[in-house]
Amino acid sequence: MIPQRLAGKRVAVTGSTGFLGTALVERLLRGVPDLHLVLLIRPGRRTSPDARAKREIFRNDAFDRLRESLGRDGFDAMLDERVTIIAGDVGTDGLGLDDDGRAALANCDIVIHSAATVAFDSPLDGAVEVNLLGPSRIAQTLHDLNVSPHLVAVSTCYVAGNRRGSAPEEHVADSPYFIDVDWRREVDAARRGRADAEAESRNPEMLRRFRKEAERELGAAGTPLLAAKTEQRRTRWVSDRMVDAGRSRAASLGWPDAYAYTKALGERALMETKGDLDVSIVRPSIIESAWAEPRPGWIRGFRMAEPIIVSYARGLLKQFPGIPEGIVDVIPVDLVVAAICAVAARGPQGDHDIVQVASGSRNPLRYRRLVDLVRSWFTDHPLYDADGQPIIVPEWSFPGRGKVQQQLTRATTNLQRVESALLKLPLRGKQAAFAAGLEEKRELAERALGYVELYGAYAECEAVYGVARLLELAEEVQGSAADGDSMDLDPMVVDWDHYVHGIHLPSVVHHARVRTSADGRRPENRTQRLRRQVLAPERSFAAFDLENTLIASNVVTSYAWLASRRLPREEVLRLTLKTFLEGPSLLALDRRDRTDFLRHFYRRYANAPVEQLEEDVQEMFSQLVLSKAFPAGLRRVRAHRAAGHRTVLITGALDFVVAPLAPLFDDIIAAEMSVNGEGAYTGELTVVPPTGEAREQALIDYAAEHDLDVKEAVAYADSSSDLPMLEAVGFPVAVNPETRLLGIARKRGWLIEPWQKTAGAPDRLLPLAPNSRFRRSA
Repeated sequence: MIPQRLAGKRVAVTGSTGFLGTALVERLLRGVPDLHLVLLIRPGRRTSPDARAKREIFRNDAFDRLRESLGRDGFDAMLDERVTIIAGDVGTDGLGLDDDGRAALANCDIVIHSAATVAFDSPLDGAVEVNLLGPSRIAQTLHDLNVSPHLVAVSTCYVAGNRRGSAPEEHVADSPYFIDVDWRREVDAARRGRADAEAESRNPEMLRRFRKEAERELGAAGTPLLAAKTEQRRTRWVSDRMVDAGRSRAASLGWPDAYAYTKALGERALMETKGDLDVSIVRPSIIESAWAEPRPGWIRGFRMAEPIIVSYARGLLKQFPGIPEGIVDVIPVDLVVAAICAVAARGPQGDHDIVQVASGSRNPLRYRRLVDLVRSWFTDHPLYDADGQPIIVPEWSFPGRGKVQQQLTRATTNLQRVESALLKLPLRGKQAAFAAGLEEKRELAERALGYVELYGAYAECEAVYGVARLLELAEEVQGSAADGDSMDLDPMVVDWDHYVHGIHLPSVVHHARVRTSADGRRPENRTQRLRRQVLAPERSFAAFDLENTLIASNVVTSYAWLASRRLPREEVLRLTLKTFLEGPSLLALDRRDRTDFLRHFYRRYANAPVEQLEEDVQEMFSQLVLSKAFPAGLRRVRAHRAAGHRTVLITGALDFVVAPLAPLFDDIIAAEMSVNGEGAYTGELTVVPPTGEAREQALIDYAAEHDLDVKEAVAYADSSSDLPMLEAVGFPVAVNPETRLLGIARKRGWLIEPWQKTAGAPDRLLPLAPNSRFRRSA
């Protein structure tokens, strides 16, 4: 029935880059050979609709069967002949169509609208523009084009709201549980909400708050990065406000979230504005991986259940709210695609043409049964932790949503307090790893809390969705010998035990890229791969920080050594005491702004004789610098030079202090101090020292001077104040990172190097010159 009735038709599809849309496009191209598709695709910021279609749709493994049967050239020729791409956006009045787009749409016999903002935590105004107004915008555009194709709009079963019991295939406005609200006023309110949130986010108090949050996250990363992070915090706050507004408004009207709320009002708006347009509505429940088509287990991205399943399998989520005897109404994506195709092929059936595609009333999967299936599968096929040990999945409990939220909120708050306290300390090594680990645990708790807030209402849903019209369609389709079993619509075809154990969970684990054996991917293998990348011949140059990157020293210890070199005992004691007393304030200044700290500290070199310091530096190099050097770091510099890379040291240390390191590098960029007419240093810098954003600019200028590609460069540094330089290169490396940088490096997948001093090297808290009469043991 379906291929025959769709033969020769021109079908427009919105949402083709999404999970359902990709499956739909593949099924129509493979199942109806002489059908022509018009795909309305929103242009990306830097990507054309055609490029998006190639990358996001036709390169997907859903099309493997077509590619194999037609060959690469044949597949491309088929796309050229049977697919037209037009630029458009359902979130814009008039769909943003140009003349060619309008002409292509006007010639279509059927329009399938599957585009949607499907995230349950979408900002309210975004969901309103796409989910609520999108269907009526399509109807209005078709009216403006003076055409009347059959419009098939994809909605969701959850427009029925948080009801218990039967939810038949009826219009939302016909339900006795529907709260009658004016959808136009809801649109106006959502838009005002965005404007109000934007205005509030810009008041001085809020901007100061965002700046403090940025500084807490990045430390002394420099003004440009802090400004960017501040703006990111502001926009995120506005988005969070709109997410909260969507949840609150949806809950006040009896819907689980903004997605269901805007979909319900979108249906109502469409029916009020469609005029004489023929409209059919298809409502799937929770769409999951394929039962059979295009292949068993095919899925695109993580849907609703996958994050929860993977978190449970990794031992991160030990309980989740829900009703054990409740129904988890999931439906494989290919059954939804078959229903959409059948509705399109059958044609319109009047003003009450609503088809729900759900399993709960026909072939229910109980929550407890699903949990038992998941637990038994991961007991037999456990994931493995970083140490190669199998993760034992916990017994699943079924607590109330409020209890779980309270526990996770409390855990998140406590971890955040400890994390904030540790961030104030200059931690490195194991201590920094411990602090970064707390950050990861907090983020995991926040993620689990997000899952509960997003999906808890669905796990506790007790609505049972009627599928009478779906079953009528199934009988009609199955009555056609030409379709056979390839267009299954009846949820009874799904064997849940086989689907969960044999199809869905193996697919989820494969796409999650988690560790499934003790001999699987190990962290050190990944580290080795990154090390090979940074030393690959195609890298252009390597930039190194100095302090705590190549040597376990800093400007304070260098100054202490040089200052004590020629002092009598009593002056050495006074210098030592003064330095220790100033330690906390110097550390605070350094953490606040590295450049200001260096300017302040280098004032101590005022009136120091140039020749005397140059002589003392040579001795300090052998007595202090070499003893505190990281051998692995020095070997890495040599490895880069052996690979043909230029090497440059970019440091805030003074040029005369690092001069003995010149043979190790091709170039050195360091802080420089002016000299007075008497041959002594003034204590004033000649230019801005290369720290923070100035270090990034020095790196960029260096690359330009030597005609080198920054994106092929490697940078080594230890502190969050070095983030501008690390983010500028293609291959950043965090060396002995302090807590903030360690957390950032882990999140971004950067190479992390734990370089150490030579065993037995001196470890004095404040190194002093050897000819000084003062010793630590004194």
